[in-house]
Amino acid sequence: MNQLERIHLSSPHMSGREQKYVQEAFDTNWVAPLGKNVDEFERETAAYAGVKAAAAVSSGTAAIHLALKLIGVEEGDTVFCSSLTFVASANPVLYQKAKIVFIDSELDSWNMCPQALKKALQEADKGGCLPKALIVVNLYGQCAKMSEIMALCETYGVKVIEDAAESLGSIDDNRMSGSFGHFGVYSFNGNKIITTSGGGMLISNDEEAIEKARFYATQSRDPAAHYQHSQTGYNYRMSNVLAGIGRGQLEVLEERVARRREIYQAYEDAFRAIDFITMMPERPNTRHNRWLTTLTLPSGADVAVVEILKSLAEQNIEARHVWKPLHLQPLFSDRLFVSAQRENVSHAEQLFNHGLCLPSGSNLTEEELGRVIEAVLNVAVAKSM
Repeated sequence: MNQLERIHLSSPHMSGREQKYVQEAFDTNWVAPLGKNVDEFERETAAYAGVKAAAAVSSGTAAIHLALKLIGVEEGDTVFCSSLTFVASANPVLYQKAKIVFIDSELDSWNMCPQALKKALQEADKGGCLPKALIVVNLYGQCAKMSEIMALCETYGVKVIEDAAESLGSIDDNRMSGSFGHFGVYSFNGNKIITTSGGGMLISNDEEAIEKARFYATQSRDPAAHYQHSQTGYNYRMSNVLAGIGRGQLEVLEERVARRREIYQAYEDAFRAIDFITMMPERPNTRHNRWLTTLTLPSGADVAVVEILKSLAEQNIEARHVWKPLHLQPLFSDRLFVSAQRENVSHAEQLFNHGLCLPSGSNLTEEELGRVIEAVLNVAVAKSM
């Protein structure tokens, strides 16, 4: 029996427009970091996001690290962070040798719970140890309740880093994701909604801070006739070639969002009659980019996440559990966690235990989409017999 062709969770999707900008980099022999493509990619991304400035860097992780440094986070400081996210959201806090407190999710958006955040800020204020920064994640493309979160942080004087690595193209109350925080972060990793192979972007309305970020990201080279360095720097700048890929990708971003939303809708339509499947909700007055289609199976359901994953794996289909909360990771086992519930199990843990991510790439064909749906329905039918 022939092996079925692999269906990936979210693979790169080139448009063909990228080649023009990459060729320009080759024709001018400007293939190293910096160059016209970098400048234009920064300008175009800032314009798309509706902010004043952007710095193209080597990864979303690098962008978070630079944001923390710009805010002044140092050893002994505290940073609050979403728990239900990829480890890259929190690792830069460790780079700065700061303390982390993880905040629980809410079920409305799967993102940071404003009530849990409020509780954490009140307790920190009483103890005289307010965080210097907050990292809030827009999970799987869903916007967090940024207006509520920003209001809380402004009350307590806490700077906000909006980790929009997964939510480029999402909209909340007519504003682009990433534009709410003091700093916003995008990722262009190979699995993201648009990609530069590897790379990221730091955005902000603080033009002076973004200029400082570029300085730090270019080894903090002082303006001198020779190589002089007075501050710690990093090799974080994006290459002109990769920025060229990003420019071509940015031109089709709206198409990519539309296709991923179509894929999500196909899943929702197919699973509507299955009472044990609950799709990740879309918050009112927002546009979820549906980077990944995610769902949950309630506790006590006849079908478990592992059974669906097994069925998909047998069909050579890549699918995954929802992110394991960071407060449960061995790396962060000694860190504080503020739950949104009084019970022992947090919302973040509930979503991890019962959540599933399905293939969602914008280059997914109708045939491939049908294979995924059939594999999930086969499990459902088998359990109902």
